[in-house]
Amino acid sequence: MIKSKTQELEYFIAVVDSGSFSAAATILDQQVAKISRAIARLEKELDITLFNRTTRRVELTEEGHVFFNYAKRAIQVLTEGEETLNNLKGEPRGKLRIDAASPFLYHQIIPHIQAFTKQYPDINIELISNESIVDLIEKKTDVAIRIGKLSDSNLYAKRLGNSKLRMVASPDYLAQHSAPKNSAELSEHNLIGFVANAKLNNWHLRDATNIKPSIFASNGESIRQLVLAGNGIAALSNFMVSEDIANGRLVELLPGGIVSPNPREEIHAVYYRNSAVSSRISVFLSFFAKRMSL
Repeated sequence: MIKSKTQELEYFIAVVDSGSFSAAATILDQQVAKISRAIARLEKELDITLFNRTTRRVELTEEGHVFFNYAKRAIQVLTEGEETLNNLKGEPRGKLRIDAASPFLYHQIIPHIQAFTKQYPDINIELISNESIVDLIEKKTDVAIRIGKLSDSNLYAKRLGNSKLRMVASPDYLAQHSAPKNSAELSEHNLIGFVANAKLNNWHLRDATNIKPSIFASNGESIRQLVLAGNGIAALSNFMVSEDIANGRLVELLPGGIVSPNPREEIHAVYYRNSAVSSRISVFLSFFAKRMSL
């Protein structure tokens, strides 16, 4: 009779998903030795070798491949059972980890967290900021907000809407530099772009003008702050700058000069199929969909 413990199965799955004992230890916030001992106990209980170990990587044995599929299903069923029991007690409860780019967290999620936790006091929210796409399993993320066109995947995707791209500059900058009358005149200005992702430096201008930024930042919120401080012109999502424009902190340039809709404007929430935290995800998306100002 197999006496595998849930924790040992979770450690085993983490090692497989991450590719190494050290990576699994980092993800689980545990010592490598503890992960190694757990896998050794599991192999002893099963009387098989789960991994072929090398100095650089661990790889599943044939028996390990077979057991991995069953282990994932077992953890999934147990988690779904726990979720069902929690739901029988009333409102959804438990941890919900949300991943999004920092501007989206700052402008669309954080302002409503107090109201959400008041309505759902038994859900413990964890907000994680990443500027690039993360692996939901590796980062133990329940739902991620993704801005831009989605690639095909095995994730569920709920479309939250489109956020128009708007070209903006501060009044201080425009006081020192004449506002561009057309896209061609942008080459005469300080343009602010993204340092890591070249696709985000495509402003989707109607005349297909190529943008060549002279100042770069790693995320949209940093770019917004650079624009507010009078450093130049940028193209940012409406959800970030609509209040700035309304309050006169920023000025929209060349209205209608950007093709809309375009791939940078799409916003989705994504999560894994058969997610065991579906009730928490459902209430989260329902709550925030009504409050987002895209």
